[in-house]
Amino acid sequence: MGPESAAPVPAALPVLDGWFTLDARAPHLLGSRCKSCGTFYFPKLTTFCRNPACAGESFEEVPLSRSGRLWSYTNACYQPPEPYVAAQPYRPFAIAAVELKKERMIVLGPVVRGVGVEALHVGMDMELALEPLDDGRLSWKWKPAR
Repeated sequence: MGPESAAPVPAALPVLDGWFTLDARAPHLLGSRCKSCGTFYFPKLTTFCRNPACAGESFEEVPLSRSGRLWSYTNACYQPPEPYVAAQPYRPFAIAAVELKKERMIVLGPVVRGVGVEALHVGMDMELALEPLDDGRLSWKWKPAR
């Protein structure tokens, strides 16, 4: 691999193994695509295709689009119960539902620190980012595209 190769995120363990790449410059969610009809899934699907017009049972793992449009959003105003780990005092954060460009599917995720609901609007371009959660484990998040 040359200088354009992926830069792994150092020392952080992912919150969920195999759900996203650890490429700090261009992370991707990892989904699956039905080999029969081409329907995309996230998280990965391995059993049978949920497309009612398909009887497929074979899937391939695929990197999903890194960007999309903000479909909806909300904020997490109240601290969730255990086992969720949150810093004290609890700080509300935004949650985004982003429609991926190529796959035309909606993926939920938190928004990066420092971007609250007041900075979001439906239809804005969003991109995938990696950021540690309060417990230090690495997760995917959404951020406004530049």
